[in-house]
Amino acid sequence: MRHRFTYILGSRVMTDIDTDRSKFWRSTRPYWLQMLGEGIVLVILGWLALFLPYIVPVTTINTIIGWLFVVSGLVGLVTTISGRHGPGFRWSLLSAVLAIAVGSTLMEWPSATSIPIAYLLTFFFLIEGIATIMYALDHRRQLSGRWEWMVASGCVDLTLAALVILGLPTTAPLAVSILVGVNLVFGGSAMMAMAIYAHTARFPKS
Repeated sequence: MRHRFTYILGSRVMTDIDTDRSKFWRSTRPYWLQMLGEGIVLVILGWLALFLPYIVPVTTINTIIGWLFVVSGLVGLVTTISGRHGPGFRWSLLSAVLAIAVGSTLMEWPSATSIPIAYLLTFFFLIEGIATIMYALDHRRQLSGRWEWMVASGCVDLTLAALVILGLPTTAPLAVSILVGVNLVFGGSAMMAMAIYAHTARFPKS
C-alpha cells in the first residue's frame, strides 16, 4: 500500500510538471524574442528621455517626449499583435494604444503649461500602472517567470502618478523627461527579464 501511494503521488507530481511545462511553452516561450526586442527598445528610449534635458532645448522636450511615447507605443503594438495568443494581450494592447494617444497629445501641446501636462501624465501613469500589474498577473497564471518584475514596474508607474499629483503646480519639462525616462527604463527592464527567463527556463525531466 505504501509503495502504491508513493507511485500515485509521484505520478501526480510528474503530471503536474508536464501540465506546467505545456502551459509555459504554449503561452510565453514562443514570444520571448518579441518581448526582448520591445524591452531593449523601451530601455533605449528611456535613457534617451533621461538625457534629453542635456542635449535639446527645454522648449522642445515635450514634443520629443511625445515622439518617444509614440515610438514605444508602436513597438508595443507590433509586439502585442505578433504575440496576440500570449498572456496579457488586452492589457498590452491597452498600454500600446495609451502610449500612442498620450504621445500624440504631447506633440500637439509643445508649449502647454505645466498643469495640463501634469494631468495628462497622471492619467497615463495611473492607467499604465494598473495595466502593467494586470499584465503581470495574467503572466503569473500562465506560469511565466519574472512576472514580479512587471508588478514592480506597475508599482513604479503608480508612484510616478502620485509624484506628479504632488508636484502639479511645478511640473516642468525637465521633470517630465525624468519621469518618462524612469517609466520606460523600468518597463523595458521588466520586459527583458521576462523574455530572458522565457528563453532559458528549463523544467525537470519527466
